[in-house]
Amino acid sequence: MATSISIWHRVRRYLRHRWHDDQVSRSVDALALERLTAAVVAGEQCHSGQIRVCIEGGLPGSYLWRGATPRERAITLFGKLRVWDTEHNNGVLIYLLLADRAMEIVADRGLARAVPSRTWETIMESMQGALREGRHEEALQLAIEKVASLLQEHSSGFERVSNELPDSPALGPFRY
Repeated sequence: MATSISIWHRVRRYLRHRWHDDQVSRSVDALALERLTAAVVAGEQCHSGQIRVCIEGGLPGSYLWRGATPRERAITLFGKLRVWDTEHNNGVLIYLLLADRAMEIVADRGLARAVPSRTWETIMESMQGALREGRHEEALQLAIEKVASLLQEHSSGFERVSNELPDSPALGPFRY
């Protein structure tokens, strides 16, 4: 009995994630993407940090098969999108996984040393209401604002370098 529940859970999760693969452009339209890009640009004006937003509909099948979490995927995309590759090691990835209504924030080592993990968790918890209600843009805007504030507080001592990461959100599905 427990095995059939586990299998049923996996099948339901797989179907939910495949359905959400096509939902990214419906959940965050072109105007919302422009507003999110503008928020990243504005948020990066007062500090040397870099913010990268990533939106994915569902996890790839290999992640689902092994029961991976949204956090694992966010860490992978942090590397694949080269958020770690900034001059002062203060890049931040804000990752939204539509299928699980989950948001993750991954900070590079320069910032992770300065900001307690509980601070990042508090930011993510504050987005949960908007995510549950499908207000994805609102949740992302709030995350960008809070991350920019933290970056201003913790990376203002560094010399501002040119824009090192794209400001527009990266949209899935990603095949890695």
